[in-house]
Amino acid sequence: MATTTAVTATASGTFAIGGDLTVNRLGYGAMRITGDGIWGEPKDREGAKKVLRRAVELDVNFIDTADSYGPEVSEQLIGEALTPYAKGVVIATKAGLTRQGPNQWLPVGRWEYLVQEVEMSLRRLKLERLDLWQLHRIDPKVPVEESLGAIKRLQEQGKIRHVGLSEVKPHEIEQARKIIEIVSVQNQYNLTDRRHEDVVEYCTKNRLAFIPWFPVAAGKLAQPGGKLDTAAKAHGATVSQLSLAWLLHRSPVMLPIPGTSSVAHLEENIAAAGVKLSDAEWKEIEDAAK
Repeated sequence: MATTTAVTATASGTFAIGGDLTVNRLGYGAMRITGDGIWGEPKDREGAKKVLRRAVELDVNFIDTADSYGPEVSEQLIGEALTPYAKGVVIATKAGLTRQGPNQWLPVGRWEYLVQEVEMSLRRLKLERLDLWQLHRIDPKVPVEESLGAIKRLQEQGKIRHVGLSEVKPHEIEQARKIIEIVSVQNQYNLTDRRHEDVVEYCTKNRLAFIPWFPVAAGKLAQPGGKLDTAAKAHGATVSQLSLAWLLHRSPVMLPIPGTSSVAHLEENIAAAGVKLSDAEWKEIEDAAK
């Protein structure tokens, strides 16, 4: 089993988002290239750009960001580091969460705000169209019809190709699909946090991309000497690699987006695409996780 940097994201297989946007399944989440608390500039701006460029060198062609990462910083860095974009590179972004300071997030789903943020994302990312735009949160104060109605108009204008949701349950996806075509869902999910199992099942059944954020397992199982750690060592892998490999195994619609601000850690994460276990071994790990 390969866990070297020779393994690229190509080894993770592909998935066609919306049926026509084919990406390698192991992507990169660009939240961690900002300052502490996902606030402000990174300590090493050039280092952050190196991570982005190295990701593309490793065949990562699905990069996830948001207007609120920084805010604005992550999108700006992507625009600076990766334009002109290599053929087939898909940048997914989100709007609908506002920032009041480090680690502070509040949903705002007013139509005029979302329209403004789409226009600003296009400018920062140096794109004429967003391949995948996601509603970062449904705002409880705003009818989802208003939020997504505005996005549908932007889609009709050619500014957005595909639309996704984040942190939703199946009934909310159903409600959104009555307004606009939904192609992806981004929820917190990993081997030890499976509260959104119903959403994974829904997405698998309906061929919607499921983008798990916080994809690496945590807690007792992942600690040194824990079941995951033991299984990882047995396969010459790290707990992070085993966590990502399990997600790829869990469903064919799964697009994990591990994030990091380190090139070495990025290479380690991408090498997870080469970690292969038997069904029996995966079952043993899943049983331990339960």
